[in-house]
Amino acid sequence: MTSIIRAEGLSKKYVIGHERGRSYSTLRDELAHGAKALGRRAMHPFASRQANGGGTDYEEFWALNDVSFEVKEGERLGIIGRNGAGKSTLLKILSRITEPTKGRVTIGGRVASLLEVGTGFHPELSGRENIFLNGAVLGMSRAEIARKFDEIVAFAEIEKFLDTPVKRYSSGMYVRLAFAVAAHLEPEIMIVDEVLAVGDVDFQKKCLGKMEEIGTDGRTVLFVSHNTVAIKNLCTAGMVLNDGVLIHSGTSDQCVAWYEARNTEAKGSVWQRHKSRATKSLMLVRIASAVTGSQPNLTLALDIELESVSRHKPAFLAVDVLEPAGSSLMQAIPKLDGFLEGSPKRHFVSVSIDLPPLIPGTYLVTVWAGSHNSDTLDEVKEVVTFEVHDSPTLGRTYPHTGDHGYVVPRSSVQAHSR
Repeated sequence: MTSIIRAEGLSKKYVIGHERGRSYSTLRDELAHGAKALGRRAMHPFASRQANGGGTDYEEFWALNDVSFEVKEGERLGIIGRNGAGKSTLLKILSRITEPTKGRVTIGGRVASLLEVGTGFHPELSGRENIFLNGAVLGMSRAEIARKFDEIVAFAEIEKFLDTPVKRYSSGMYVRLAFAVAAHLEPEIMIVDEVLAVGDVDFQKKCLGKMEEIGTDGRTVLFVSHNTVAIKNLCTAGMVLNDGVLIHSGTSDQCVAWYEARNTEAKGSVWQRHKSRATKSLMLVRIASAVTGSQPNLTLALDIELESVSRHKPAFLAVDVLEPAGSSLMQAIPKLDGFLEGSPKRHFVSVSIDLPPLIPGTYLVTVWAGSHNSDTLDEVKEVVTFEVHDSPTLGRTYPHTGDHGYVVPRSSVQAHSR
């Protein structure tokens, strides 16, 4: 089988900035800071930005580092990794959206990409016009697009809004149309990021079925998802990225098992922040987890220590519980009001979460602190774990797997025969 994608030493560098000496401030403070910065630039137009005491520090960040791999024609490749592992950067390079800093990639066919909601759509054009625009971008003739047009519209289920500008579409409608176009215009290579999570469950199932059909037709699929069950069911091969480095490859089953095992092995029930220069106004310092009770009545107890380093708005906490591969199962917000005062001091918080019945396994915990949902003061992801040992199903003797989910809802049945 011939290679349709060959990547050699792919690396991508970004330069990111960190503001120095900035904490919570009023609008007056922000305006004064901006005026001072403008005055400095007027007096010293050629001065380095790093030279200002309240300026910005810059550092290099390698989103990808020396990644090499091959994808065979007709292969369905699942790409796995935590948030920030480099998955989306890799797909953007393969889609020619961004260029690598180092290395090269050879692609032997037309590529259709579905990386973000509305990728490749012009917001002012209607759904009908965008179908023809996308087809033209993929190198299809108008006759070829017209031949597939009815199939695309039927799959996307947007007949009623076909002549409406797509800027008025919901995110779900965007995704349905974007996937339908990408899947039906017969590219040799189809690249799909986690964007399918925007759609409803029935549409996700339809999309996964279509991608499997594409693969069996001899076309190539690259699929990024935190849904490891979908990766195992859809993909024939896999690769695992971590901190921009390719750390494992093999069959999809091998990669999922390898990733799930190593995603929890280095973590424990206690996390402590290493000593470091304070860069945030509110910092999580220590988290300890413990589970009490027995199935199906389990309680997760978290002892959380935080430090208000400088003034900030009153803050509250959110806790995510994730399955072993890192997909969120649930989020708890014990108190929505800002109960952590915004003046310099230490905070000691006890959180109690009533867990639903869970299958045996190791679960991850993420803790977030902020003043409202778009104002994150600190967040530590997947830093502590807790274990569930017993089955939530009384009398069950065969082992549980995550293929049918991790939560086992309480249920009952009544039946009669005549």
